[in-house]
Amino acid sequence: MDLVIRNAVLPDGRAGIDIGIDGGRIVALGQRLDVQAGREIDAGGDLVTPPFVDAHFHMDAVLSYGLPRVNASGTLLEGIALWGELKPALTQDALVERALRYCDWAVARGLLAIRTHVDVCDERLLAVEALLDVKRQVAPYLDLQLVAFPQDGLLRSPGAFDNLKRAMQMGVDVVGGIPHFERTMAQGAESVRLLCEYAAEQGLRVDMHCDETDDPLSRHIETLAYETQRLGLQGRVAGSHLTSMHSMDNYYVSKLLPLIAESGVAAIANPLINITLQGRHDTYPKRRGMTRVPELLAAGVDVAFGHDCVLDPWYGMGSGDMLEVAHMGLHVAQMTSLAAMAQCFQAVTATPARILGLDGYGVAPGCHADLVILDAGSAVEAIRLRAARRLVLRRGQVVAEAPPSASRLHLAGRPDGVDFRLQARGACAS
Repeated sequence: MDLVIRNAVLPDGRAGIDIGIDGGRIVALGQRLDVQAGREIDAGGDLVTPPFVDAHFHMDAVLSYGLPRVNASGTLLEGIALWGELKPALTQDALVERALRYCDWAVARGLLAIRTHVDVCDERLLAVEALLDVKRQVAPYLDLQLVAFPQDGLLRSPGAFDNLKRAMQMGVDVVGGIPHFERTMAQGAESVRLLCEYAAEQGLRVDMHCDETDDPLSRHIETLAYETQRLGLQGRVAGSHLTSMHSMDNYYVSKLLPLIAESGVAAIANPLINITLQGRHDTYPKRRGMTRVPELLAAGVDVAFGHDCVLDPWYGMGSGDMLEVAHMGLHVAQMTSLAAMAQCFQAVTATPARILGLDGYGVAPGCHADLVILDAGSAVEAIRLRAARRLVLRRGQVVAEAPPSASRLHLAGRPDGVDFRLQARGACAS
Protein backbone atom coordinates (compact mmCIF):
# COMPACT_ATOMS: atom_id res chain seq x y z
CA MET A 1 0.00 0.00 0.00
CA ASP A 2 1.01 3.61 -0.43
CA LEU A 3 0.08 4.68 3.11
CA VAL A 4 -1.23 3.32 6.38
CA ILE A 5 -2.65 5.54 9.13
CA ARG A 6 -2.33 3.74 12.46
CA ASN A 7 -4.26 4.00 15.73
CA ALA A 8 -7.07 6.30 14.62
CA VAL A 9 -10.33 7.14 16.33
CA LEU A 10 -13.25 7.43 13.90
CA PRO A 11 -16.22 9.82 14.22
CA ASP A 12 -18.50 6.93 15.21
CA GLY A 13 -16.28 6.23 18.23
CA ARG A 14 -14.36 3.18 16.97
CA ALA A 15 -10.81 3.35 18.32
CA GLY A 16 -7.46 1.76 17.49
CA ILE A 17 -8.32 1.67 13.79
CA ASP A 18 -5.77 1.39 10.98
CA ILE A 19 -6.58 2.82 7.55
CA GLY A 20 -4.87 1.36 4.50
CA ILE A 21 -4.60 3.61 1.43
CA ASP A 22 -3.54 2.78 -2.10
CA GLY A 23 -4.03 4.62 -5.38
CA GLY A 24 -5.75 7.52 -3.64
CA ARG A 25 -8.48 5.36 -2.10
CA ILE A 26 -9.06 3.58 1.18
CA VAL A 27 -8.55 -0.13 0.56
CA ALA A 28 -8.54 -1.57 4.09
CA LEU A 29 -9.90 -0.62 7.49
CA GLY A 30 -9.55 -2.43 10.80
CA GLN A 31 -7.58 -2.90 13.98
CA ARG A 32 -3.88 -3.71 13.65
CA LEU A 33 -3.83 -4.22 9.89
CA ASP A 34 -1.04 -6.62 8.92
CA VAL A 35 0.12 -4.72 5.85
CA GLN A 36 3.23 -3.06 4.48
CA ALA A 37 3.16 0.51 3.20
CA GLY A 38 5.49 3.05 1.66
CA ARG A 39 4.64 5.41 4.52
CA GLU A 40 3.03 5.07 7.92
CA ILE A 41 1.40 7.86 9.94
CA ASP A 42 0.65 7.34 13.62
CA ALA A 43 -2.60 9.11 14.48
CA GLY A 44 -1.79 8.47 18.12
CA GLY A 45 -5.41 8.01 19.16
CA ASP A 46 -6.53 11.21 17.45
CA LEU A 47 -9.73 11.61 15.46
CA VAL A 48 -9.54 10.82 11.74
CA THR A 49 -12.53 12.04 9.79
CA PRO A 50 -13.58 12.63 6.20
CA PRO A 51 -13.06 16.27 5.22
CA PHE A 52 -15.38 19.06 6.24
CA VAL A 53 -18.06 20.10 3.78
CA ASP A 54 -19.63 23.57 3.58
CA ALA A 55 -23.15 23.23 2.19
CA HIS A 56 -23.81 26.98 1.85
CA PHE A 57 -21.35 29.75 1.00
CA HIS A 58 -20.96 32.93 -1.06
CA MET A 59 -17.50 32.84 -2.59
CA ASP A 60 -18.14 35.67 -5.03
CA ALA A 61 -18.25 38.05 -2.04
CA VAL A 62 -15.62 36.42 0.20
CA LEU A 63 -12.83 38.61 1.64
CA SER A 64 -14.46 41.79 0.28
CA TYR A 65 -15.02 43.22 3.75
CA GLY A 66 -14.80 47.03 3.68
CA LEU A 67 -15.49 47.30 -0.07
CA PRO A 68 -16.76 49.85 -0.93
CA ARG A 69 -17.39 50.54 2.76
CA VAL A 70 -18.07 48.67 5.98
CA ASN A 71 -21.59 47.49 6.84
CA ALA A 72 -22.09 49.97 9.69
CA SER A 73 -25.37 48.48 10.93
CA GLY A 74 -24.36 44.84 10.43
CA THR A 75 -27.79 44.09 8.97
CA LEU A 76 -28.88 41.87 6.10
CA LEU A 77 -30.48 44.73 4.16
CA GLU A 78 -27.42 46.99 4.38
CA GLY A 79 -25.31 44.03 3.25
CA ILE A 80 -27.53 43.56 0.20
CA ALA A 81 -27.29 47.30 -0.55
CA LEU A 82 -23.49 47.17 -0.17
CA TRP A 83 -23.26 44.24 -2.57
CA GLY A 84 -25.31 46.24 -5.07
CA GLU A 85 -22.81 49.10 -4.76
CA LEU A 86 -19.83 46.79 -5.12
CA LYS A 87 -20.99 44.77 -8.13
CA PRO A 88 -20.33 47.45 -10.78
CA ALA A 89 -16.73 47.77 -9.55
CA LEU A 90 -15.95 44.04 -9.50
CA THR A 91 -13.23 42.68 -11.72
CA GLN A 92 -12.72 39.07 -12.65
CA ASP A 93 -9.09 39.06 -11.53
CA ALA A 94 -9.99 40.39 -8.07
CA LEU A 95 -12.80 37.86 -7.68
CA VAL A 96 -10.51 34.99 -8.65
CA GLU A 97 -7.70 36.16 -6.36
CA ARG A 98 -9.97 36.47 -3.32
CA ALA A 99 -11.65 33.13 -3.98
CA LEU A 100 -8.35 31.29 -4.44
CA ARG A 101 -7.04 32.81 -1.23
CA TYR A 102 -10.11 31.59 0.61
CA CYS A 103 -9.71 28.11 -0.91
CA ASP A 104 -6.20 28.06 0.58
CA TRP A 105 -7.77 28.83 3.98
CA ALA A 106 -10.33 26.07 3.41
CA VAL A 107 -7.72 23.41 2.64
CA ALA A 108 -5.76 24.40 5.74
CA ARG A 109 -8.97 23.89 7.75
CA GLY A 110 -9.63 20.47 6.24
CA LEU A 111 -12.56 21.88 4.27
CA LEU A 112 -12.35 20.11 0.91
CA ALA A 113 -15.86 20.58 -0.51
CA ILE A 114 -17.87 23.79 -0.78
CA ARG A 115 -21.23 24.60 -2.35
CA THR A 116 -21.13 28.29 -3.22
CA HIS A 117 -23.93 30.48 -4.52
CA VAL A 118 -22.94 32.92 -7.25
CA ASP A 119 -24.99 35.99 -8.16
CA VAL A 120 -26.42 35.84 -11.71
CA CYS A 121 -28.29 39.18 -11.69
CA ASP A 122 -25.28 40.94 -13.22
CA GLU A 123 -25.81 40.81 -16.99
CA ARG A 124 -22.05 40.34 -17.46
CA LEU A 125 -22.04 37.11 -15.40
CA LEU A 126 -18.60 38.24 -14.29
CA ALA A 127 -18.75 36.34 -11.01
CA VAL A 128 -19.93 33.19 -12.77
CA GLU A 129 -16.96 33.27 -15.14
CA ALA A 130 -14.59 33.95 -12.24
CA LEU A 131 -15.82 31.09 -10.06
CA LEU A 132 -15.89 28.64 -12.97
CA ASP A 133 -12.22 29.53 -13.44
CA VAL A 134 -11.59 29.00 -9.71
CA LYS A 135 -13.43 25.67 -9.83
CA ARG A 136 -11.09 24.45 -12.57
CA GLN A 137 -8.00 25.63 -10.71
CA VAL A 138 -8.87 24.07 -7.35
CA ALA A 139 -10.28 20.79 -8.72
CA PRO A 140 -7.14 18.77 -7.81
CA TYR A 141 -7.60 19.54 -4.12
CA LEU A 142 -11.12 20.91 -3.48
CA ASP A 143 -14.60 20.10 -4.79
CA LEU A 144 -16.37 23.35 -5.65
CA GLN A 145 -20.06 23.20 -6.53
CA LEU A 146 -21.68 26.35 -7.96
CA VAL A 147 -25.30 27.46 -7.48
CA ALA A 148 -26.82 30.00 -9.91
CA PHE A 149 -28.29 32.52 -7.48
CA PRO A 150 -30.65 35.28 -8.70
CA GLN A 151 -29.81 37.39 -5.66
CA ASP A 152 -32.03 40.35 -6.57
CA GLY A 153 -35.03 38.08 -7.24
CA LEU A 154 -35.83 35.86 -10.22
CA LEU A 155 -38.94 37.88 -11.18
CA ARG A 156 -37.97 41.12 -9.49
CA SER A 157 -34.70 41.53 -11.43
CA PRO A 158 -35.07 42.03 -15.22
CA GLY A 159 -33.38 39.27 -17.18
CA ALA A 160 -32.52 37.18 -14.11
CA PHE A 161 -34.09 33.95 -15.39
CA ASP A 162 -32.32 34.26 -18.75
CA ASN A 163 -29.05 34.97 -16.91
CA LEU A 164 -29.58 31.91 -14.72
CA LYS A 165 -30.11 29.70 -17.78
CA ARG A 166 -26.98 31.13 -19.39
CA ALA A 167 -25.02 30.39 -16.22
CA MET A 168 -26.20 26.77 -16.24
CA GLN A 169 -25.12 26.43 -19.86
CA MET A 170 -21.68 27.77 -18.90
CA GLY A 171 -21.22 24.96 -16.39
CA VAL A 172 -22.86 26.01 -13.12
CA ASP A 173 -24.11 22.95 -11.23
CA VAL A 174 -27.21 23.82 -9.17
CA VAL A 175 -30.36 25.95 -9.61
CA GLY A 176 -30.81 28.59 -6.91
CA GLY A 177 -33.53 31.04 -5.92
CA ILE A 178 -34.69 33.55 -3.31
CA PRO A 179 -38.51 33.51 -3.24
CA HIS A 180 -38.93 35.63 -0.10
CA PHE A 181 -37.13 38.53 -1.84
CA GLU A 182 -39.68 38.75 -4.64
CA ARG A 183 -42.17 41.64 -4.55
CA THR A 184 -45.12 39.54 -3.34
CA MET A 185 -45.75 36.17 -1.73
CA ALA A 186 -47.46 35.09 -4.95
CA GLN A 187 -44.43 35.99 -7.06
CA GLY A 188 -42.22 34.15 -4.58
CA ALA A 189 -44.28 31.01 -5.01
CA GLU A 190 -44.25 31.48 -8.79
CA SER A 191 -40.44 31.72 -8.77
CA VAL A 192 -40.22 28.43 -6.87
CA ARG A 193 -42.46 26.74 -9.44
CA LEU A 194 -40.54 28.10 -12.42
CA LEU A 195 -37.14 27.18 -11.01
CA CYS A 196 -38.15 23.68 -9.94
CA GLU A 197 -39.72 22.99 -13.34
CA TYR A 198 -36.55 24.16 -15.06
CA ALA A 199 -34.40 21.97 -12.79
CA ALA A 200 -36.63 18.96 -13.44
CA GLU A 201 -36.41 19.49 -17.21
CA GLN A 202 -32.61 19.76 -17.07
CA GLY A 203 -32.00 17.01 -14.49
CA LEU A 204 -30.40 19.45 -12.03
CA ARG A 205 -30.23 19.89 -8.27
CA VAL A 206 -31.95 22.81 -6.51
CA ASP A 207 -30.80 24.87 -3.53
CA MET A 208 -32.89 27.93 -2.65
CA HIS A 209 -32.42 30.67 -0.13
CA CYS A 210 -35.81 30.17 1.44
CA ASP A 211 -37.65 32.25 4.06
CA GLU A 212 -34.54 34.05 5.33
CA THR A 213 -36.74 36.36 7.36
CA ASP A 214 -38.37 36.75 10.77
CA ASP A 215 -41.82 36.84 9.15
CA PRO A 216 -43.73 33.70 10.24
CA LEU A 217 -45.99 34.05 7.19
CA SER A 218 -43.06 33.56 4.81
CA ARG A 219 -43.80 29.94 3.95
CA HIS A 220 -42.04 29.29 0.68
CA ILE A 221 -40.53 26.10 2.08
CA GLU A 222 -44.06 24.70 1.86
CA THR A 223 -44.15 25.47 -1.87
CA LEU A 224 -40.62 24.12 -2.35
CA ALA A 225 -41.59 20.83 -0.69
CA TYR A 226 -44.77 20.59 -2.77
CA GLU A 227 -43.02 21.28 -6.08
CA THR A 228 -40.29 18.79 -5.18
CA GLN A 229 -42.89 16.05 -4.75
CA ARG A 230 -44.92 17.09 -7.79
CA LEU A 231 -41.91 17.04 -10.08
CA GLY A 232 -40.16 13.97 -8.66
CA LEU A 233 -37.13 15.93 -7.41
CA GLN A 234 -36.85 14.05 -4.11
CA GLY A 235 -33.27 13.92 -2.80
CA ARG A 236 -32.10 16.70 -5.15
CA VAL A 237 -33.49 19.77 -3.37
CA ALA A 238 -32.36 21.83 -0.38
CA GLY A 239 -33.90 24.80 1.36
CA SER A 240 -31.27 27.09 2.86
CA HIS A 241 -31.74 29.27 5.95
CA LEU A 242 -35.48 28.59 6.63
CA THR A 243 -35.25 31.13 9.45
CA SER A 244 -38.94 32.08 9.36
CA MET A 245 -39.57 28.69 10.94
CA HIS A 246 -38.24 29.96 14.26
CA SER A 247 -41.16 32.43 14.34
CA MET A 248 -43.93 30.11 13.14
CA ASP A 249 -46.55 28.79 15.53
CA ASN A 250 -46.14 25.19 16.63
CA TYR A 251 -49.38 23.98 15.06
CA TYR A 252 -48.36 25.06 11.56
CA VAL A 253 -44.87 23.61 12.03
CA SER A 254 -46.43 20.29 13.11
CA LYS A 255 -47.98 20.15 9.61
CA LEU A 256 -44.92 21.52 7.82
CA LEU A 257 -42.28 19.12 9.18
CA PRO A 258 -43.89 15.95 7.77
CA LEU A 259 -44.34 17.67 4.39
CA ILE A 260 -40.62 18.52 4.25
CA ALA A 261 -39.65 15.01 5.33
CA GLU A 262 -41.96 13.33 2.80
CA SER A 263 -40.63 15.52 -0.01
CA GLY A 264 -37.01 14.60 0.69
CA VAL A 265 -36.02 18.28 0.85
CA ALA A 266 -32.89 18.88 2.91
CA ALA A 267 -32.44 21.86 5.22
CA ILE A 268 -29.28 23.96 5.45
CA ALA A 269 -28.90 26.24 8.46
CA ASN A 270 -26.18 28.86 8.74
CA PRO A 271 -25.66 29.30 12.49
CA LEU A 272 -23.07 32.10 12.47
CA ILE A 273 -25.10 34.28 10.13
CA ASN A 274 -28.64 33.35 11.20
CA ILE A 275 -27.87 34.25 14.81
CA THR A 276 -26.42 37.65 13.85
CA LEU A 277 -28.76 38.82 11.07
CA GLN A 278 -32.14 37.64 12.36
CA GLY A 279 -34.18 39.18 15.16
CA ARG A 280 -32.85 42.65 14.41
CA HIS A 281 -36.27 44.25 14.83
CA ASP A 282 -36.84 42.59 18.20
CA THR A 283 -36.34 44.30 21.53
CA TYR A 284 -36.57 41.65 24.25
CA PRO A 285 -37.08 38.78 24.29
CA LYS A 286 -35.03 38.39 21.09
CA ARG A 287 -35.52 35.49 18.71
CA ARG A 288 -32.44 33.41 18.05
CA GLY A 289 -32.95 33.31 14.30
CA MET A 290 -31.79 29.82 13.38
CA THR A 291 -34.31 27.35 12.00
CA ARG A 292 -35.69 24.48 14.09
CA VAL A 293 -32.74 22.12 13.69
CA PRO A 294 -33.59 19.52 16.39
CA GLU A 295 -37.20 19.31 15.24
CA LEU A 296 -36.19 18.89 11.59
CA LEU A 297 -33.75 16.14 12.54
CA ALA A 298 -36.37 14.39 14.66
CA ALA A 299 -38.74 14.46 11.67
CA GLY A 300 -36.13 12.67 9.54
CA VAL A 301 -34.97 15.68 7.51
CA ASP A 302 -31.30 15.90 6.52
CA VAL A 303 -29.88 19.05 8.15
CA ALA A 304 -26.49 20.52 7.28
CA PHE A 305 -24.70 23.63 8.51
CA GLY A 306 -23.10 26.21 6.23
CA HIS A 307 -20.61 28.99 6.88
CA ASP A 308 -22.49 31.31 4.50
CA CYS A 309 -20.17 34.34 4.74
CA VAL A 310 -16.56 35.17 5.57
CA LEU A 311 -15.36 38.78 5.68
CA ASP A 312 -17.91 40.15 3.22
CA PRO A 313 -20.65 42.84 3.20
CA TRP A 314 -22.82 40.73 5.53
CA TYR A 315 -20.32 39.38 8.04
CA GLY A 316 -17.05 40.89 9.25
CA MET A 317 -15.71 37.71 10.81
CA GLY A 318 -15.00 34.07 9.92
CA SER A 319 -12.00 32.03 8.82
CA GLY A 320 -13.34 28.99 7.00
CA ASP A 321 -13.52 26.84 10.14
CA MET A 322 -16.52 24.50 9.94
CA LEU A 323 -15.91 23.44 13.54
CA GLU A 324 -16.69 27.03 14.54
CA VAL A 325 -19.93 26.70 12.58
CA ALA A 326 -20.79 23.42 14.33
CA HIS A 327 -19.88 24.98 17.69
CA MET A 328 -22.31 27.87 17.15
CA GLY A 329 -25.04 25.55 15.85
CA LEU A 330 -24.71 23.33 18.90
CA HIS A 331 -25.19 26.28 21.24
CA VAL A 332 -27.94 28.10 19.38
CA ALA A 333 -30.03 24.94 18.96
CA GLN A 334 -29.26 23.77 22.54
CA MET A 335 -28.03 20.47 21.11
CA THR A 336 -26.00 19.42 24.14
CA SER A 337 -26.87 15.74 24.53
CA LEU A 338 -24.14 13.38 23.36
CA ALA A 339 -26.26 12.26 20.41
CA ALA A 340 -27.12 15.84 19.44
CA MET A 341 -23.49 16.99 19.63
CA ALA A 342 -22.56 14.12 17.31
CA GLN A 343 -25.31 15.30 14.93
CA CYS A 344 -23.67 18.74 14.86
CA PHE A 345 -20.43 17.12 13.71
CA GLN A 346 -22.35 15.21 11.05
CA ALA A 347 -23.90 18.53 9.95
CA VAL A 348 -20.47 19.74 8.74
CA THR A 349 -19.25 16.40 7.35
CA ALA A 350 -21.37 13.44 6.20
CA THR A 351 -24.76 15.16 5.88
CA PRO A 352 -23.65 18.02 3.58
CA ALA A 353 -21.62 15.49 1.58
CA ARG A 354 -24.87 13.61 0.99
CA ILE A 355 -26.74 16.80 0.08
CA LEU A 356 -24.05 17.76 -2.43
CA GLY A 357 -24.01 14.23 -3.86
CA LEU A 358 -20.26 13.83 -3.32
CA ASP A 359 -18.85 10.63 -4.77
CA GLY A 360 -16.58 8.42 -2.67
CA TYR A 361 -16.97 10.35 0.57
CA GLY A 362 -16.36 8.61 3.90
CA VAL A 363 -13.99 6.43 5.89
CA ALA A 364 -14.59 2.99 4.43
CA PRO A 365 -12.96 0.75 1.82
CA GLY A 366 -13.59 2.16 -1.64
CA CYS A 367 -13.88 5.77 -0.49
CA HIS A 368 -11.47 8.46 -1.61
CA ALA A 369 -8.55 8.87 0.79
CA ASP A 370 -9.65 12.41 1.65
CA LEU A 371 -9.05 12.58 5.39
CA VAL A 372 -8.35 14.98 8.23
CA ILE A 373 -6.41 14.07 11.37
CA LEU A 374 -7.61 16.34 14.16
CA ASP A 375 -5.96 17.21 17.46
CA ALA A 376 -8.88 15.69 19.39
CA GLY A 377 -9.95 12.32 20.71
CA SER A 378 -13.57 12.45 19.55
CA ALA A 379 -15.98 14.38 17.36
CA VAL A 380 -17.41 16.21 20.36
CA GLU A 381 -13.94 17.19 21.56
CA ALA A 382 -13.09 18.43 18.06
CA ILE A 383 -16.07 20.81 18.22
CA ARG A 384 -15.25 21.94 21.75
CA LEU A 385 -11.64 22.77 20.91
CA ARG A 386 -12.12 23.76 17.26
CA ALA A 387 -9.27 21.31 17.00
CA ALA A 388 -6.09 21.89 15.05
CA ARG A 389 -5.86 20.00 11.76
CA ARG A 390 -2.71 17.93 12.26
CA LEU A 391 -2.82 16.61 8.71
CA VAL A 392 -5.16 17.08 5.75
CA LEU A 393 -5.02 14.47 2.99
CA ARG A 394 -6.47 14.64 -0.52
CA ARG A 395 -6.46 11.35 -2.44
CA GLY A 396 -3.90 10.03 0.04
CA GLN A 397 -1.49 12.97 -0.31
CA VAL A 398 -0.82 15.46 2.47
CA VAL A 399 -2.02 18.91 1.36
CA ALA A 400 -1.88 20.76 4.70
CA GLU A 401 -0.54 20.26 8.21
CA ALA A 402 -0.43 22.11 11.51
CA PRO A 403 1.14 21.48 14.91
CA PRO A 404 -1.04 20.28 17.77
CA SER A 405 -2.48 23.03 19.94
CA ALA A 406 -0.71 23.45 23.29
CA SER A 407 0.49 26.18 25.62
CA ARG A 408 3.56 26.27 27.87
CA LEU A 409 3.16 27.18 31.52
CA HIS A 410 5.62 28.83 33.86
CA LEU A 411 4.00 28.04 37.19
CA ALA A 412 5.79 26.69 40.25
CA GLY A 413 4.63 23.20 41.09
CA ARG A 414 2.39 22.84 38.04
CA PRO A 415 2.86 20.99 34.72
CA ASP A 416 5.05 22.47 31.99
CA GLY A 417 2.08 22.91 29.68
CA VAL A 418 -1.54 22.18 28.79
CA ASP A 419 -3.24 20.90 25.65
CA PHE A 420 -6.87 21.55 26.74
CA ARG A 421 -7.92 17.95 26.10
CA LEU A 422 -10.04 16.02 28.58
CA GLN A 423 -7.78 13.00 28.24
CA ALA A 424 -4.03 13.12 27.74
CA ARG A 425 -2.98 13.36 24.11
CA GLY A 426 -2.56 9.92 22.64
CA ALA A 427 -5.17 8.27 24.88
CA CYS A 428 -8.19 6.86 23.08
CA ALA A 429 -11.54 8.45 23.93
CA SER A 430 -14.06 6.17 25.58
